[in-house]
Amino acid sequence: MFKLSKLTDYAVVVLVRLARMDGVQTSPGIAAATGIPEPTVAKVLKILAGSGLVSSQRGARGGYRLARPLAQVPVADVIAAIDGPIALTACVDNGACESHGLCPMHGRWDPVNDAIEAALSRITLADMDGAIPRAFRAPEIASNPGRSAFAPHSDEPADRPAA
Repeated sequence: MFKLSKLTDYAVVVLVRLARMDGVQTSPGIAAATGIPEPTVAKVLKILAGSGLVSSQRGARGGYRLARPLAQVPVADVIAAIDGPIALTACVDNGACESHGLCPMHGRWDPVNDAIEAALSRITLADMDGAIPRAFRAPEIASNPGRSAFAPHSDEPADRPAA
């Protein structure tokens, strides 16, 4: 089974949540808003900062913010940041297996891998955010009562009742 890691899934949740919060956010605040354990959020944010997907600010009012809008963050970038390059098999990742010289499939996975990587590069986190049904969107944190944590998209009127 081809499966992404839990950390990659958490990274997408954290990035989408950061997009919906104003200003710099702390890992404990993001953890409270998402239900992801704080040590995990801190680990994800550190990795995302190292890959340039979020920027960090030190100090008493420090925390994290998105480095670029969700519409400019392909899912492939998040996967690569957390799990490394997208590679279905060892030979696609320039690795060698014990059957390298005898394998009739050597190099045959490249087009499949390229197609998956291209598809994941076309889907942005804004696309993922837009796919969340309103009924399943998390409530806003206490500082903004009565508002949705995920603002409606341009094709979704703000006054439309939740589905």
